[in-house]
Amino acid sequence: MNYETARKLLIDQAKTEDNPDALLNRLQQGKPPVPGQITSILLGLKVVFEALKEAHSLDRELAFALYQLATKAQQLFVAGRKIGIDWPPLLKEDLLRISLAAESIFSGTWQTLPPGGRLVNEG
Repeated sequence: MNYETARKLLIDQAKTEDNPDALLNRLQQGKPPVPGQITSILLGLKVVFEALKEAHSLDRELAFALYQLATKAQQLFVAGRKIGIDWPPLLKEDLLRISLAAESIFSGTWQTLPPGGRLVNEG
């Protein structure tokens, strides 16, 4: 995956119009991600991180998509749980990984969440 493909993927997954299978749309409807969707998003985030880790600024459309994926996805997860949606077992951790990857793009330092749940900076 190249930068332009990754950028488009992330923006498309955050859009709530035009794409009923966008991650945010599925979560808003109480549906789990489609198979491979989280993996694709995480790969896209890593590609964007690598391409922009030395950049001093981000374009507004990408920055908004990163913000939406990092925050709104978790908010929708919590709201769904409160009304009794039985999310897939690893979705909470996957959304945290998305949030950490988005944060990594903003900070320029890749962060991961290892098994056990402690935050680790990988420089």
